[in-house]
Amino acid sequence: MGNRGNSEPAPAGVMSRNYRLLKPGELSEIISEREIREGDAVIEPTLGSICHADLRYYTGQRRPEALARKLPLTLIHEGIGRVLSSRSSEAAAGRRVVIVPNIPGFIREGIAPEQCCPACRSGLPENYCHNSLFLGSSMDGIAQHRLVIPAPCALPIPDGVPDEIAVLAELCSVSVHALSRVAGKLAAGANAIVFGDGPVGYFTAAMLHHVYGLERDRLRVFGAIPDKINQFAFAGRALVQDCDFRSAERADIAIECTGGRFSESAINQAIDILKPGGSLILMGVTEERVPVNTRDTLEKGITLLGSSRSTRADFVQVLETMRDLACQDTLRRILPDRNHVIRTVDDFREAMEETAQHKGWKKTVLEFRW
Repeated sequence: MGNRGNSEPAPAGVMSRNYRLLKPGELSEIISEREIREGDAVIEPTLGSICHADLRYYTGQRRPEALARKLPLTLIHEGIGRVLSSRSSEAAAGRRVVIVPNIPGFIREGIAPEQCCPACRSGLPENYCHNSLFLGSSMDGIAQHRLVIPAPCALPIPDGVPDEIAVLAELCSVSVHALSRVAGKLAAGANAIVFGDGPVGYFTAAMLHHVYGLERDRLRVFGAIPDKINQFAFAGRALVQDCDFRSAERADIAIECTGGRFSESAINQAIDILKPGGSLILMGVTEERVPVNTRDTLEKGITLLGSSRSTRADFVQVLETMRDLACQDTLRRILPDRNHVIRTVDDFREAMEETAQHKGWKKTVLEFRW
């Protein structure tokens, strides 16, 4: 919804140069016209980062029916930009903003949540809205030089948060949303284990540390690669191949952040190590069904919680946490030594290819120079 008052006059439409994925591995530059409605803001993306979800589209690792339904598509849903113009007082021209990729139906239509869909009417968070669109998935994403989104989905970046930190807000917000499901346990002193030494695991562990205050005595991370697991300096660390999970110290909460072919082992190791009554949060994405040890899940009374996307409120909490210099230092460890400067579709293709072929620990950051 939001304030419909004028902030900066904007035309009824704007032309946008897009880097469009036509089919796996095939990118093309196209020109699209974007409608600008009351309440919208026109954003020029400045930084973006590549998610594993982008790579699944680019390399064709999604199921064929999903690719046929979604492509052609402009990728990238993690990013920040600058407001060029706005038809809402919520987004002032010239402001640095984080782009919220999940756009609930009630915001797009300017109606109350109760008028939107069964999920919204039941009070579920907005990331479960049946009528949501998501950048880089169900609508064109950030890899375009003029992005038009509802102004409430363009959140101001606090002055003390540099661009290179703010561009990490989306993945942090996903972790914060997942952890909100067990906030009561964490506040009561619960300990937590994170499975996964990639970016999702790192951001989740970082949010446990900086948002919820967990130190090494309450926070452990299990990974498979020594160079990656050593980056988690703020947490207890162990290699999965060296651990007997049935005899290890028990945990109250386990978060699975591996995804793909490692989901099965991580989920079942988490079930082994959880206390009776423990909580298991699933965040890793896999295209295949995963066998789960249901016997121990039932006998222990373990609660399974699934979480992937986030809300605007989660972004606000992340941006506030990012003002802390200690949090900034933690997040800088996952930033690359250099950004990929994107001026042409060939630059974008090179960045996607390099990231797909060399899936290192650090994020790939795209510096758009339109």
